[in-house]
Amino acid sequence: MVGTGYVGLVSGACFADFGHQVTCVDKNADKIAALQRGEIPIFEPDLDRLVETNTQAGRLTFSTELAEPVTNSEAVFIAVGTPSRRGDGHADLSYVYAAAREIAGSLKDFTVVITKSTVPVGTGDEVERLIRETNAAADVAVASNPEFLREGAAIRDFKFPDRIVVGTSDERGRKVLGDVYRPLSLNQAPLMFTARRTAELIKYAANAFLATKITFINEIADLAERVGADVQEVARGIGLDNRIGSKFLHAGPGFGGSCFPKDTRALVKIAQDHDVQLRIVEAVLGVNEIRKRAMARKVSNVAGGLRGKTVAVLGLTFKPDTDDMREAPSIPLVTGLLDMGAKVRAHDPVGMEQARKQLPDIDYCDDPYSCASGAEVLVIVTEWAQFRALDLQRLKSEMAKPVIVDLRNIYRKDEMVRAGFVYQGMGIGVHDSQTSEPSRP
Repeated sequence: MVGTGYVGLVSGACFADFGHQVTCVDKNADKIAALQRGEIPIFEPDLDRLVETNTQAGRLTFSTELAEPVTNSEAVFIAVGTPSRRGDGHADLSYVYAAAREIAGSLKDFTVVITKSTVPVGTGDEVERLIRETNAAADVAVASNPEFLREGAAIRDFKFPDRIVVGTSDERGRKVLGDVYRPLSLNQAPLMFTARRTAELIKYAANAFLATKITFINEIADLAERVGADVQEVARGIGLDNRIGSKFLHAGPGFGGSCFPKDTRALVKIAQDHDVQLRIVEAVLGVNEIRKRAMARKVSNVAGGLRGKTVAVLGLTFKPDTDDMREAPSIPLVTGLLDMGAKVRAHDPVGMEQARKQLPDIDYCDDPYSCASGAEVLVIVTEWAQFRALDLQRLKSEMAKPVIVDLRNIYRKDEMVRAGFVYQGMGIGVHDSQTSEPSRP
C-alpha cells in the first residue's frame, strides 16, 4: 500500500484484517516511525485497535522502503494524495506518477498495480505508460479500484461496502483482485468489474451526485425559511420516494472535506478538457462556496449584528468522528464572524489541534459549557453526538443571551423554544418563546 494517508492506512489495515500480508509504505520517515510505535496520525474510530491487532499478528508492517515490498507483492495499491492543483483546480497527479515510476523499477513477477487514489479519467493509461517506459520487461496489469469510504465510518464502509468497483480488462488482474476481496463475499458485496476509464469516472460521478443532493436540499432550506415551511419535513416527504432516497438530504452549512469539493472541481476540469460543460456540477460548486460564507450573515441577522459580541462555535471539523479540517464550513464561517467584529470561542471534541493551524485567532475551550460562557449567540456547526444532548438549562445559564443558531438541525425547534431560547435552524425560520410562528429573515 503506497501511501499512509486516510485511504492507504484504513485500506491497508482492513486488508491485513482479512488475513493478507500488507506493507504500508510512505516516504515520511517520522510518520512511519510513529505508526511502528502504534501512534495513528489521523482520527478514525477503531483504527488504532485495528492497526495494533494486525501489527501484533505480523500481518501489517510499515516501511519507508518501497523496493522489497513491491518485489514480494502480487498487488500494489497506489493510495497517495491527489489534491487540487493550485491555480486551475485540476487534480495534482505528481505523487501518483512518481509512485508509478518507483514501483516500476521493483516489479518482478506478474503484479497488479492499482490506483486507489481518486484520479481523473485516463490516469490509469498514463500510469501504465510510465511503468512500461521505466521497465519495458514488467509483467504488469494496471487497474482502477476507487475508494468509497466515509470519514468517521471508514472501517465499516470498507468491510461492508455497497459495491467494489474494479476497472481492468486483464483477466489475470481480475483474478488477483477477486482474491484480494474474496473475504467480503460473505457480506455479499457486489464486485463490479468494468473498464478502467469507466471505474475512474464512477468515483467522480458518485461524489458529484452526492454533492448535488446536498446542495439541492440546502437551497430548498433557504426557500423553506422564506415561505414558512419546514425543510426537515420536506426532506422526509421527498426522501420516502425510493427513487430519491433519504440520504444526503440534510440541510446544513455546505459540504466540505477532502473529497466532495476537490472531486467536483476536478470533474468540471475533466469535462472542460473534453469540450463538455457540466452546468449542474458547476452550479453546485458555486452555490456551495457562497453558502459557507453566508452562514456568518445568518448568525449576524439572528444576533442583530456581531460587532463586539462573543460567539460560541460548537464543532469545527467538516463532519463528526474525524479531525479533518479540509474545506470545513467552519473556516469561512469563523472568518466571516471575525470580519464582522465578533469575538469567537470554539470547542470541538477532537479537531482543535488541526483547527488551530487554520483558525489561530480564536479562543479554544475544553467543553461546550465553557465555550458558551458569556456568549451572546451559540452556533452549532458540526453534528457531533456530544452536542445532541446538552443540558439546555445549564447552557442557557452560561450564556449572556439565549440565542442558538443550529446549522445542523440537531435540536427540535419546539424543544428549544420551551427551554427559552431564540432558535434559528436551517430551513425552519427563527423561533422564540414569544411566538410559535417562524419569522422570515
